[in-house]
Amino acid sequence: MHLLNHTIEFPPISQASKEGILAIGGDLCPERLMLAYKSGIFPWFDNEEPLIWWSPDPRFVLFPEQLKVSKSMKQVLRNSDFEITINKDFESVINECSRIKRDGQAGTWITKSMTEAYIKLHELGYAKSVEVWLDHQLVGGLYGIDVNNGVFCGESMFSLVSNASKVGFITFIQNSNYKLIDCQVYTSHLESLGAQDISREEFLEYLI
Repeated sequence: MHLLNHTIEFPPISQASKEGILAIGGDLCPERLMLAYKSGIFPWFDNEEPLIWWSPDPRFVLFPEQLKVSKSMKQVLRNSDFEITINKDFESVINECSRIKRDGQAGTWITKSMTEAYIKLHELGYAKSVEVWLDHQLVGGLYGIDVNNGVFCGESMFSLVSNASKVGFITFIQNSNYKLIDCQVYTSHLESLGAQDISREEFLEYLI
């Protein structure tokens, strides 16, 4: 296990554990965060844990051209009254993502320090949000990191009404030019939309 200090660097990701843990410690300054994402690494921890950096193998990703949209979802997209915006209210999106209750999770990994760090990344132009509105109310959304080489690293999404986050996610992908969406780790929800495992080695090739 590698313990990070004030120096902004990471060990080779080949040294990650079987579970994908690469290092602990360090901080969430913009420079370290962007070095992490560009190196295939991301932070994931909760309030009771130290800062943990991950680089799992395999990596769960979505190729936009392989996006699966069911017939029922296509009907929702055609007939819904949702309005989709980009970067209109990043702070509200990440705050809602931190508050939403998720199955099997007692708390949230989007801690106060994480929220502050990603708001700073948004101000610097790296973090991006997608908002889903209904009757002028924010009802869904997602946020992540634009690595600026055709890769978008998704972080979290939320939905306060049925299908809101899914509509935002699908619309975002269909109207973007990304070559790869990094979903990080497996979820059945994203698998239903076409996400799949690839090797960490293959994933890193997209970050070059």
